[in-house]
Amino acid sequence: MLFVNKIMHKAVFLNKEFLEVIMHMVLTASTDVAAAEGAGAIGSLISLLLPLGILVLMYFIMIRPEQKRQKQLDAIVSAIEVGDAVVTSGGFYGVVIDIPDDKVIIVEFGNNKNCRIPMKRNHIVEVEKPGQAVDDGKSSEKEDSKDDKKGLFGKKKD
Repeated sequence: MLFVNKIMHKAVFLNKEFLEVIMHMVLTASTDVAAAEGAGAIGSLISLLLPLGILVLMYFIMIRPEQKRQKQLDAIVSAIEVGDAVVTSGGFYGVVIDIPDDKVIIVEFGNNKNCRIPMKRNHIVEVEKPGQAVDDGKSSEKEDSKDDKKGLFGKKKD
């Protein structure tokens, strides 16, 4: 179990380390190319713009979407109210029954009224308001399909 925890801890910092390694490789390769060309003006310009372009691309592919998701999650978690259904980072479903302060909430899990656990707000990954349940009308379609029995090619059965 300790081995798995170490791997998971390293996976969190993988993006940062990955960026540092790639940046080092690109900068080293670009300076070697510039030195091999005899430090021509166009070669130096390309060797400077290539790493910068890669860093900008990596920012827009890796870092910016994660920052947007984090801001959305922070906004959702800050709007938690008593009675909201939540999902924890461990995958447990519960209902918020009390908010003693701005960092801790008390969540009730299951139908047992004795299973109330204080949790930190940052361990909540999803929030659903009581009236927010999505109804796609699928239940009425299922009832209609039971009345109209159709065959394989859409024709009514007798």
